[in-house]
Amino acid sequence: MKRLFTSESVTEGHPDKICDQVSDAILDAILAQDKNARVACECSCTTNFLLIMGEITTMANVDVEKVARETIKNIGYDSDECGFNYQTCQIKVLLNKQSPDIAMGVNDSLESKDTNEMFSKVGAGDQGMMYGYATDETQEYMPLSILLSHRLCQKLAKVRKEKIIDYLRPDGKAQVTVEYKNNKINRIDTIVVSAQHHADVDIEVVRKDIMEKVIKPTIDSDLIDEDTKFFINPTGRFVIGGPMGDSGLTGRKIIVDTYGGYVPHGGGCFSGKDPTKVDRSAAYYARYVAKNLVASGVCNRCEICVAYAIGKANPVSIDINSFGTSKVGDEKLVEIVKKVFDFRPQAIINNLSLNQPIYAKSASYGHFGREIFSWEKLDKIKEIKAYLAK
Repeated sequence: MKRLFTSESVTEGHPDKICDQVSDAILDAILAQDKNARVACECSCTTNFLLIMGEITTMANVDVEKVARETIKNIGYDSDECGFNYQTCQIKVLLNKQSPDIAMGVNDSLESKDTNEMFSKVGAGDQGMMYGYATDETQEYMPLSILLSHRLCQKLAKVRKEKIIDYLRPDGKAQVTVEYKNNKINRIDTIVVSAQHHADVDIEVVRKDIMEKVIKPTIDSDLIDEDTKFFINPTGRFVIGGPMGDSGLTGRKIIVDTYGGYVPHGGGCFSGKDPTKVDRSAAYYARYVAKNLVASGVCNRCEICVAYAIGKANPVSIDINSFGTSKVGDEKLVEIVKKVFDFRPQAIINNLSLNQPIYAKSASYGHFGREIFSWEKLDKIKEIKAYLAK
């Protein structure tokens, strides 16, 4: 049985990703001074304009406009010609303190009324459900389609910044369609790459350069055959891009940020949120748990859904779907997870060291599948196997 599955990624110069990176750069700058800060920072951008908004309660003293301009500069928007320039863009800052109604439930959870136990003190910063996923189809425990899409976008940024392709501009996208045969990776069916470029460059030059300097060095040739389809700047022109071509918004690329559409998403974005917001921290933890389960060999694929009520430390539910690959059954997996892992927000923060300025690097090219992040560690395999033996 054959099936096709497609995922996409975008470069750091995509307008939505600009907003994600600014939001997380501000979060990092605050956490560097105040690890207990409460941050919910969002951005929106359009032609040469950036709006920074949200709710922040902190003792830190951060020049958020300076942080934003430096982030935009590092992405590569340094010319008025692109319609977005870190030096000249207008920036408006509208930040307030966290709502006391929310803070009340985060600072003192419902469980804290009955116990002095440290991890029960902090309640979830919101209600909702979060998903984590892992698969053994790649060594990164990620679906191949999103993994390769990210790599193509990273390569686009690299050849632009190193002037290997000196006419490229910051905006761009990549999309990869993987063909599965009997639920195993068979080949790559389609690759789509769209890269913003200078107006004076011939489209055939763009297509040739991207094929030779981006696609071929990035994609394993064993996955490509004579029937693989390539679409490089398929409209024939991509000059107007970035915030000049489309408005941007923090959190609008949540499928790019996670698993490329391979599993459901709870709906909450990550960027700009401190780790008391379970939209972020619990999603990271669910990935950590799923990855350790798959790496232990107990299942080949694992989707975890965890749900919270605002102000409550313990989740209201934990559900696991191994897609029929578990050696012990999904109900047993839930039992093991509840014994090995602690899903309370403060426990998650401590376990994964989430109150550190680590988030800016996560704001482009995916939050999962890169070993630089604490939630990618594999340190619970022995404990999982010990429970399997019982």
